[in-house]
Amino acid sequence: MFTAEPGALLPPLTAEQELVLLARTLWHEGYDDHLAGHITYKQPDGTLLTNPWFLLWDEFGPDDVVRIDSDGNVLEGRWPPAPGVNLHLALHRVRDDVVVSIHNHPRWVTVWANARRVPGVHDQTGALGGGRVVLVDEFGGTVAAEEAASNAVAAMGDADIALLAGHGVFILGPDLPRAHLRAVSFAERCQRAALVEGLGGAKELQPDINTTLGVAEFEGFWEAMARREIRRDPDVLKPKERRC
Repeated sequence: MFTAEPGALLPPLTAEQELVLLARTLWHEGYDDHLAGHITYKQPDGTLLTNPWFLLWDEFGPDDVVRIDSDGNVLEGRWPPAPGVNLHLALHRVRDDVVVSIHNHPRWVTVWANARRVPGVHDQTGALGGGRVVLVDEFGGTVAAEEAASNAVAAMGDADIALLAGHGVFILGPDLPRAHLRAVSFAERCQRAALVEGLGGAKELQPDINTTLGVAEFEGFWEAMARREIRRDPDVLKPKERRC
């Protein structure tokens, strides 16, 4: 089996640049509910990189990324973090296994969250990324409130994807490529399941097939989507003052 040499599929990237590319790739996959949404990317020293408040996911650059501590205090950056980062802080306090966490309100995902139902898996694209999915209907108001955020995280338990009823989705990953794959795949799963049900329904994938696809690495997927964003905007990795 072919395995690409480390660094062969993307140029060397800082963690800030990786966060920017993650946000942009997901924006073009439907994680684009205006100013809503937040990502955290845990670093080896325990600090968290996060997207800035006031800037869209397809707008901010590496020099806009904010570094916060486990209490949400800004350590580096010229912008505040998103108010909803409390959801991530509550999560990272109890889940050492999570490196990347993503919250947003993609359209088809939010439809299922509003219906308070977990969509079935009907094809291989919807199975990729794996992870256990739960429905969380344990909070009132927004996850910007600390108590609501803590309640949502407690209800989520050890799941990897949570449909937040009447709200959106929370996706977790042990690394950036896995979190990205789960986010893209789950959005596709939600859209296709809704369309299939609209046609009268269909059988879901067999559990063994679903499991096999769920643990597949899909090597090169994250890098391919990141390269697409670099082609879209050749200056995406540059500090704003150095862009042409």
